[in-house]
Formats: sequence, structure tokens, C-alpha cells
Amino acid sequence: MDPLEIARWQFGVTTVYHFIMVPLTIGLGPVVALMQTQWVRTGDEKWLRMTKFWGKLYLINFIMGVATGLVQEFQFGMAWSEYSRFVGDVFGAPLAMEGLLAFFFESVFLGLWIFGWDRLPKKIHLAALWIAVAGSIVSAFFIIVANSWMQHPVGVELIDGRPVMTDIWAVLTNNTALTAYSHTITGALAVGAGFVVGISWYQLWQRRRDGIDTVDATGRVVVGENASIPGRDRKDHSVWITSIRIGAVIAIIGFGGVAITGDLQAKLMFEQQPLKMAAAEAACHDGTSFSVLSIGPLGSQNCEDVVGIIEIPGILSFLAHGDFDTEIKGVNTLIPEYQALYGTNLPDDPLYGERAGMEINYLPIMEVTYWGFRLMIGFGMLAAGFALLTLWIVRKGTVPRSKLMMGTALLSIAAPFGANIAGWVFTEMGRQPFVVAPNPTPGGVDGVYMFTAAAVSPGVSGEEIIFSLASLALVYAFLLVFEVKLLIKYVRGGVASAMPELGHPDAGHGDSDSDPDDPNRPAQRDDVLAFAY
Repeated sequence: MDPLEIARWQFGVTTVYHFIMVPLTIGLGPVVALMQTQWVRTGDEKWLRMTKFWGKLYLINFIMGVATGLVQEFQFGMAWSEYSRFVGDVFGAPLAMEGLLAFFFESVFLGLWIFGWDRLPKKIHLAALWIAVAGSIVSAFFIIVANSWMQHPVGVELIDGRPVMTDIWAVLTNNTALTAYSHTITGALAVGAGFVVGISWYQLWQRRRDGIDTVDATGRVVVGENASIPGRDRKDHSVWITSIRIGAVIAIIGFGGVAITGDLQAKLMFEQQPLKMAAAEAACHDGTSFSVLSIGPLGSQNCEDVVGIIEIPGILSFLAHGDFDTEIKGVNTLIPEYQALYGTNLPDDPLYGERAGMEINYLPIMEVTYWGFRLMIGFGMLAAGFALLTLWIVRKGTVPRSKLMMGTALLSIAAPFGANIAGWVFTEMGRQPFVVAPNPTPGGVDGVYMFTAAAVSPGVSGEEIIFSLASLALVYAFLLVFEVKLLIKYVRGGVASAMPELGHPDAGHGDSDSDPDDPNRPAQRDDVLAFAY
């Protein structure tokens, strides 16, 4: 059993699972903060209800993200000790900033927000949420800085075979980091907004199904209420129609940002990692055409049997350089260049173990890069299209009673998640066989790169990594089931699940709640996350 391959699977599985939570936390946080800002500004209970409901889901996801994110730190020492030794001098600064500065603000002020309801003045309580949200956004920046240095190392000097940071500002302002960060943040906004749209659609559909809301002859909503269902009053309709419109607008803005930043990022990748982009386009030969569909053995080293079925001339050149006639180097041209620069075989060094001297395959797995790139774009377009459709449909104040459309709305939540995950898989898999890719641009530091084969811990066996992979997979499966059950519970319950006082008018919230058996003791609610409010 090759420890390298198993270690890569372990890191991939745990990272992808953790990343499901990350964009939702980053994208949903500003939405909740905007809703609370409106409540503080207007005093309208509608905004309070929205803040409570979406804030509850935000907290569930945040807690799971923290739990799964802890594993990422330990993996560097468990299975990737050589990698940690190589990048440690560079990664120390941004990861310390992330942990001690950004995450400190995020966790401390989120705690103040959780426990500050009815205890802190409204504006201070609101400020605590905004600071926590800002902390999560800044935290993402430092993580992206570290990852982008692996894609494009800058600001270091090679000393005794290890990169030593000489310019922290160059590392923090790495053009790869700046474009990747803007792309990540806009993608996260799209995820959070898509989440709001899908769940709001379900709530409006539920009101239609229960006969609370109807439509008149023109198709416009006739808002009703049902006193027998907790929280299903006229204000409840206002909560969901406002939420769905806000979500759709933010989703469209987010996907617009994704498209712009994605174009900038692609142009940098053509310059910094040309073989990754050639593989993503199945561009075996030099040319200008963008492959809409190619078939054949995409993993073939010489690409001779890959056939472009649908190609658009000039588009590949536009993606790379902004014109339609500059030829882009293909796989068959780039591989000899990589071999000339970095060798044809792994060094005969004990660091590589049994892999020492093996032939280097510089071509990433094209099945992954080619389809990952297209899935990223395809899922993004689907989600943006559904947001536009949603704005049109809800112009009359509600959604259709169609169960099929409701199911489609819920499924649409997965589209921006899929786009984000496909994008990251493409980015990381396309870097292979390097764990730290070389910097081929002018001013790049010679020799600052690391083959993935040299990064794995030498003292860890395949059996040990399989055991940890199986253990983590079981724990993560349990956490996934637990999170999904919690989310379903609170989504089905609507606003009343986050504000029990809507179903029990005497319940209230905060310090005013009292136990009927002991007036001096706060009442105990059956809400498992009652502590959050």
C-alpha cells in the first residue's frame, strides 16, 4: 500500500467535507448581519425573525465547520511532516495571523453575539456580529495566502534546501492570493445566497400547501394566516418573501463576481501553471480553440487519442490573453519543457523512499481537471440561472404550489456548493505532481518547489493512514448526519423553531423567561440550541 496515495485520499476527503461548511459560513454571515442591521435600524419584527432563523442555521454550520477544521491542522504533522518542514517558515506567519488574530475575533465576538441577546445594547450586540463575520472573512484571506503560496511561491529565499521568508508583504500581496481570495469570497456569497433562496422557496411553498396563502385571478398572492400553526401569521410571509428576494439578488451579484474573478484567475493560471490549464482544456496540441467537449483517454500521456468533438476557435486565447489569435501551448509542447526544467525522474534521495528514481508524470489527471473545470462553470451557471428565474417567479409575492419546482429549488442549494468543490478539486489536483508548484514567472525564485512524492511523512505506513482515513470517515459521516438532521429540523419548523415564543406566547426569551416551578430560575426550553439566543 503506497502511503502517498492513501495520504492524498485522506487529505482530499477531509478537506472537501470541511470546505462544504466554509463557504456557507462565509456567505451566510453577512446576510444575517444585514438582516440584524435592518432590525436595529427599523425596529420591524420581520427583520428580527429573519435574523433569528438564519442565524440559527448559521451557527449550526459554524460549529460543524470548527469541528471538522481542527483535523486539517493535525494532518500536516500526521501524514505530511516533510511538507510541513519544507513550508513551515512561510506558513507560520499567515497561519498564526489566521489563528491568533482572525479566528480569535471570530470566536470571541460570535460568543458575545450568541449570549448577548437581551443582555447587550442592540447596537453593541450588532457590532459583535459584524466583527465576527469580518473575522471569518479575514480568516479566509490568510488561509488563501498560504494555499496560494503553494500555487505560486514568492517572497522567499532558498537556504539549505528550504524556503525562508524574506518578504512577508510579497507573500500577503501575492497576485495569485488576491485573485483566488476574491474568487473564493464571491463564490461563498453565492453559496450563502443560494441556501437562503432554496429554503425560503420551501417555506413559501409550505404556506401554499397548507392553504395559508392563496393567489387571486391575476396570480398575485393573497396572504393569510393560521393561528393553529406556530408562527404562521402574515408577518411570516413577509419574512420568506423578503428573504428569497434578498438571496436571489445576492446570488446574482455573487455569480457575477465569480465570473469576473474567475477570468482573472484563469489568465494567471495560464501564466503560472500552463500545464494545469492545458490539461483542463484537453489541449494536447498548440492552438486557440476552447474544447466544449472532448472524448478519448483523457489521462493519456501523449494525448494522441483525445479528440475534440465541439471546439470554439479563439476562446482559449481569449481566456489566456484577452485576444483571439495568440496560440496557447498544448500538453505535448509543455511536458518536454517541464522535463527540461525539473527532470524526467524523481531524485535518487532517501526522502523519496521507494519512489526515488521513478519517472515523473507531469500531466495531471485530465479526467479530473477537464471535467472539474466544466462542472465548476456548469454548476455556477445553473445556480445563477435559477436565481434569475426565482426573481421573476416571486414578483407576484409567492411561489407555485408545484412540488416538483419546490424540489428543484431545494436541489438548487447544492449547485453553488458543487461549483465551489469542483473548482477546488480542479485547482489542487491540477497542481500535481507538485505539492508546491514552481514559479516560472519573471522574478521567480529558482528551485522553490516540492514534489508531492517528497511531502509525505516517511515514518507512516499505508496501514496506519488507512486506519486514520477510515476513522475520520466514520466520524465525519456521523457529523454529516447530525448536521443534516439539525438543519432539517429547524428548516421544517420555520421561524418558530428559532423563536419558540411565537408558538408559546408566554415563553419570551432571554432573562425574562422563568421556570413555573421556580420563579427565580430561567425557564428550560426544549430547543437544543436555546443557548444561542
